[in-house]
Amino acid sequence: MTELQREGASAGLLDDLRAGLPAGAVVDDPEVVASYAHDMASFCAAGRAAVVVLPRTVEEVQHVMRTATAHRVPVVPQGARSGLSGAANAIEGCVVVSLVKMDRIVEIDPVERVAVVEPGVINAALSRAVAEHGLNYPPDPSSWEMCTIGGNIGTGSGGLCCVKYGVTAEYVLGLDVVLADGRLLRTGRRTAKGVAGYDLTRLFVGSEGSLGIVVRAVLALKPAPAPQLVLAAEFGTTSAACAAVNAIMTGGHTPSLLELMDRTTVRAVNAHARMGLPESTAALLLCAFDTPEPGADLAAVAALCREAGASEVVPAETPAESELLLAARRLSLVALEAVKGTTMIDDVCVPRSRLAELLEGVERIAQAHELTIGVCAHAGDGNTHPTVCFDAADEDESRRARASFDEIMALGLSLGGTITGEHGVGLLKKEWLARELGETGLEVQRTLKAALDPLNILNPGKVL
Repeated sequence: MTELQREGASAGLLDDLRAGLPAGAVVDDPEVVASYAHDMASFCAAGRAAVVVLPRTVEEVQHVMRTATAHRVPVVPQGARSGLSGAANAIEGCVVVSLVKMDRIVEIDPVERVAVVEPGVINAALSRAVAEHGLNYPPDPSSWEMCTIGGNIGTGSGGLCCVKYGVTAEYVLGLDVVLADGRLLRTGRRTAKGVAGYDLTRLFVGSEGSLGIVVRAVLALKPAPAPQLVLAAEFGTTSAACAAVNAIMTGGHTPSLLELMDRTTVRAVNAHARMGLPESTAALLLCAFDTPEPGADLAAVAALCREAGASEVVPAETPAESELLLAARRLSLVALEAVKGTTMIDDVCVPRSRLAELLEGVERIAQAHELTIGVCAHAGDGNTHPTVCFDAADEDESRRARASFDEIMALGLSLGGTITGEHGVGLLKKEWLARELGETGLEVQRTLKAALDPLNILNPGKVL
């Protein structure tokens, strides 16, 4: 298509979009449009969108999809663009649908323990709103102060508390979804139980905007937990720390948080924030309980950590002390970013029993490629975040960073794991998804995509 043809096509598209949308909802200023080009992933190409649309209502989203279908133009749904897989990256000539202005908490029902929300609601805003009713929305990605519920649903995100409370998919009871042709589909329920028909709700969770655009969600809530107490345990080897993780889970304990930081991450946090963590530690394990008697639970876990070889065990006595112990974990990614200026965050999840093998393998990969790779992990569910630190301006180092990233994913699959536990596939891991699913699995997923999006206009080129 020539530039003149492109301008003509864009003009017709813009006119038709504006015909059904309020003033200001359609943005075609090139500089503004360019600011919506990509999410936070490295090594993921982004195209030049034709236009950005900022709808406020379901009907406006439906109009966008009907118009896009008529013009055969791809549509890329976006939330806060805090994702790490390139799923929200613009495609050449596409319509970007940013859902950030659909940010109403429609309802909080303490009796049914549900919240009804629009996709642009910030995760932390929902958590604070339901807390006023004595309730809790458990999924808590590390970006919870900026990420949206729609984005969380799109990627099937998790967080620190997954070991006890589970991931986003377990809290989505029902969805309103605008399909590729503009029809509105309602899935699921708002009752405590419901098994009528296929589970279409779960189909859309984690689909990264490739099957439809979520415009409303019914979310399950839990009673607010008691304040948690945290224990920190230092280990001289990662294998000893992982042995402690296995002992905790085998012992029937249900921590509200079970996190691990490797030696590289600990040193990065020290350098960034002068936390005073011991440089000699090979792994720092953080375990928390929000049970009625957290002190007793921590004492039992402390004994297991010592048996596994912990050199130091420090239990908190108050919630304030607990927050101080967690501060290092919360600073992990910021500290690793400061090492070289750019990071590539992997998201490999393995069985807990293979966690030590993954950590040791990552260390070998880092040495082989002469790179700094720190690992912080949701150890309680085996979800690790190996973080490759590199200088994006150094072509050779960037090449080695990408190679190490791929080797880590291969290692995860070889250990019986998965290429992504909570960040999604997007552009970054498309090739690896095919390896994980196999030919038949990939064919079934493509069949589902074709059934719901026969023109392939919803986030094409992502995931599959």
